[in-house]
Amino acid sequence: MQTFMAVLMTVQLIFMVIACVYFFNGVKGQSNTKTHITIDSKKESKHISDMRKISLTMPLSEKTRPSSMNDVIGQEEGVKALRAVFCGKNPQHVLIYGPAGVGKTAAARLVLEEAKMNPDSPFGPESKFIEIDATTLRFDERSIADPLIGSVHDPIYQGAGAFGNAGIPQPKEGAVTKAHGGVLFIDEIGELNPIQMNKLLKVLEDRKVFLSSAYYSSENTQIPEYIHDIFKNGLPADFRLIGATTRSPSEIPPALRSRCCEIFFDGLRPEHIKKIAKGAAFSTGMECDGGAFEIVAGFANNGRETVNIMQTAASLAGYEKRKKITCSDVEWVIKSGRYSPIVKSKVSEVSRCGAMNGLAVSGDGVGTLIKIEACAVKGLGNITTAGIVENEEINRGHVTMKRKSTARASVDNAITAIKNILGIETSEYDIHINFPGGMPVDGPSAGVAIFCAVYSAITNKKISNTVAATGEISIFGDILPVGGVNEKVLAASEAGAKCVIVPEENFTKSLLDYGIDVIPAGNIKEVVDRLFGGSNNISENSKEVLTAKGAV
Repeated sequence: MQTFMAVLMTVQLIFMVIACVYFFNGVKGQSNTKTHITIDSKKESKHISDMRKISLTMPLSEKTRPSSMNDVIGQEEGVKALRAVFCGKNPQHVLIYGPAGVGKTAAARLVLEEAKMNPDSPFGPESKFIEIDATTLRFDERSIADPLIGSVHDPIYQGAGAFGNAGIPQPKEGAVTKAHGGVLFIDEIGELNPIQMNKLLKVLEDRKVFLSSAYYSSENTQIPEYIHDIFKNGLPADFRLIGATTRSPSEIPPALRSRCCEIFFDGLRPEHIKKIAKGAAFSTGMECDGGAFEIVAGFANNGRETVNIMQTAASLAGYEKRKKITCSDVEWVIKSGRYSPIVKSKVSEVSRCGAMNGLAVSGDGVGTLIKIEACAVKGLGNITTAGIVENEEINRGHVTMKRKSTARASVDNAITAIKNILGIETSEYDIHINFPGGMPVDGPSAGVAIFCAVYSAITNKKISNTVAATGEISIFGDILPVGGVNEKVLAASEAGAKCVIVPEENFTKSLLDYGIDVIPAGNIKEVVDRLFGGSNNISENSKEVLTAKGAV
């Protein structure tokens, strides 16, 4: 018996020794792991700290970035509108349209600071400006991650931590909640995923975010009270949205547009480019030939291109140990960068039969003068067109429709109006209509100009080369209103035109501020009387028409 007890005690002692050895090794392993983690952590911290000590020179784009709304060049009307809708007692959601590099983002960053200075504004010193880019916004359709709206980290996810081990879902704030009480700026908002867009619309409506999880139970007492509150009452998301886009309004969902005030930033004109170029040259600390700014204005379309050209030219001068930017430097940058010259259409030097100036607005909101040529000879009534879009596709959801383009329809309407209203038998002529320039023209606003060109060609009556026209024409000869009239009148003035014919419904006294005669017309007969009547002196006739319309 004693021998058995001795053996048993010996076995127990051995097991105790083995257990102690395992325990000691485990503690030692954990200690070594912690030591390695601490060492690695210190190494990484030092590496990051050393990286932060390295700093390159500040890019010229940062030096020239506007520091106040008054520094946003060429957008006086847009800035005024932005201030009006955002800096008052009840700021609104805003959509800013405009081409790239004209100051949309800079204005969005600055308008909140101006709003804070208004004591009546709901924005306070603590109001944040949260900026995201829709083109790079990471999104998971399974709602595992949504940095815009927010998501829930369920217990099944790797790295769920202590809450996950306890089976507790963890809500994660999105940008809409981080912007609570301030501004959420979404650049290129037109690129948002449709699912995110719909979620954003819901947040704008409710001013809060509701999250859901299959792992949440209101009866689970282990879930912290604040998580219960989030699932029951939602995360706060009361902010003002500022969305910027280079797309046209027709490409933005109507549901979003209806919730926002729409503001338009214009493309930069040559004088704006020159001003930006001068500011960029000043920021480099170098002198610059005055003619360099003229050269840049002939090639740069926006502020970013302007600054890039000037920075590269300054770098070239500095590399060659010079302290002055020359015209040759700028010309070399433009040549090496293969920049395309900006072609501004000008009115013809002489008047011709069948030649008429039309007006259009490009996708970036800039007006332009387009030339229309028509030739009519005795024939079989054939109509030939060149330089226009013949057919167009319309995408509506899952349905794609094809139809004759509006420009082609304008040609048909003009031919019909000439025949039915003026009594000219167009079927006796072969008519060729051409839009020179290389870019296909589309849009109904060329109707009046097409009518005038064809009528001039048939009757062999010249049209003054300094006259331009815009307006849609109906088959009954009515001149219908069109968009972008202000931009078109400005373009006509810059192109050297002396008079512009616009639809009567589009006419306002502000159009006279562009230093050009503006004649409103409601029917094509009025246009024929003015252009082909007893006198082609449009400048004198315009005052009579404006007086009759009550404009002066």
